[in-house]
Amino acid sequence: MIYEIRPCRSALYLPASNPRAIEKSRTLPCDAVILDLEDAVAPEMKVEARMAAVAAFAAGGFGRRMKVLRVNALDTEWGADDLAAAATLDIDAVLAPKVDGPEDVARYDAALAAAQPGLKLWVMIETCLAVGRLQAIADAALSTRLAGFVMGTNDLALEMRSRTMADRANMLPILTFALAAARSRGLIALDGVCNDFSDLDRFRVEAEQGLALGFDGKTLIHPAQIGPSNAVFSPTEAEIARARSITAAFAMPEHAGKGAIRLDGRMVERLHLVEAERVLAVAGAIDSQKP
Repeated sequence: MIYEIRPCRSALYLPASNPRAIEKSRTLPCDAVILDLEDAVAPEMKVEARMAAVAAFAAGGFGRRMKVLRVNALDTEWGADDLAAAATLDIDAVLAPKVDGPEDVARYDAALAAAQPGLKLWVMIETCLAVGRLQAIADAALSTRLAGFVMGTNDLALEMRSRTMADRANMLPILTFALAAARSRGLIALDGVCNDFSDLDRFRVEAEQGLALGFDGKTLIHPAQIGPSNAVFSPTEAEIARARSITAAFAMPEHAGKGAIRLDGRMVERLHLVEAERVLAVAGAIDSQKP
């Protein structure tokens, strides 16, 4: 299994039509900046926002942060031009909204045919149709640029006519199945946003829930959420120590070729070694970003 080792604990949405927010994002400790051309931009500002996003990414200054552009859907009047512009940019990923199935992934992939090979495609999981086709969507990664799932819990709840619940009990089955599908194809998986950016205690609880489910990080709507998100989705000292212990144990000559060993009174299998190596890789990547 290939994991996304580059940390993406915090992915901050910013309206591409807001130059002050974009400028500030170049100094924020988020792992990813998502310039948004879709929900955050009014229809009359769409073209101007696209031009602003192109200029912002061309200007650079985002440092180690992942650069992501959320485009308008291909079936809108702006989608095709958004994708054409995205294909010319030196960015990490394009985020496609309202993906209902693998055929939509193929359409976005085709629209990015002229882009540099390293450009990834992330898709929003935010429609009821997508929920019933999660594995088929993930399987599209075998033949396209698809590399990530981003949960769009707001749009999904609206389409489901679902009420907001503090514990997200109504969303947990969908989050779990989406995550399982993503993991089956080695995709990065980001949890949805927490709308109440003034309540950081609630945000942290929600982020910890996302971590427990298995998400790599969380999408954010306010800079105040970056610190808690980074803290929650970073490996703890105890997890790092345990990972080092597991890798060291399996590296011992007497354990060569063994599928399972005894460590600190517990049985540890090679699948735990794979996870330990991932934890250490993520921790190392985070450390390398520190000033």
